[in-house]
Amino acid sequence: RMTPYGCLSTGDKTGLIEVVMHSDTIANIQLNKSNMVATAAFNKDALLNWLKSKNPGDALEQAIEEFTLSCAGYCVATYVLGIGDRHSDNIMIRETGQLFHIDFGHFLGNFKTKFGINRERVPFILTYDFVHVIQQGKTNNNEKFERFRGYCEKAYMILRRHGLLFLHLFALMKAAGLPELSCSKDIQYLK
Repeated sequence: RMTPYGCLSTGDKTGLIEVVMHSDTIANIQLNKSNMVATAAFNKDALLNWLKSKNPGDALEQAIEEFTLSCAGYCVATYVLGIGDRHSDNIMIRETGQLFHIDFGHFLGNFKTKFGINRERVPFILTYDFVHVIQQGKTNNNEKFERFRGYCEKAYMILRRHGLLFLHLFALMKAAGLPELSCSKDIQYLK
């Protein structure tokens, strides 16, 4: 249920990226659903309330399922690929509930640093408000979270089954001129 969007290179450091309609960043949703800018990121209900406003009635259940599936996919993908610079402006959600990431400038463990300090604090993003949506706003809805965990496990098993293919594809991309994928050491991150 991940949201692939088109990217087309048109020259050196230039290209086109497909616009994903009917979507917004997590940061914008948190800001628009909060009373104070300073506390916007701490409003656990903002994302769920936004989904409720876009999916009235029975549609909400499907939107939460789409969110859960896509969140599991991106948790696994961003962890395995070592994608960095993850924050609420680089994570978006469609009105249908599908979560997706943008801005993949740092990957394969090539994380940003500031004053020699690694800015990445966690291996993937699973915020409290994401879990709040997955659990449908209930604090003790372990059944829903266990389904999410099962989706993550299934995704890992699929990647493991096709691991050699991924390693070969990344090895082929070494010649593409990506600064984050320029040597065998970068590919070793995937192992």
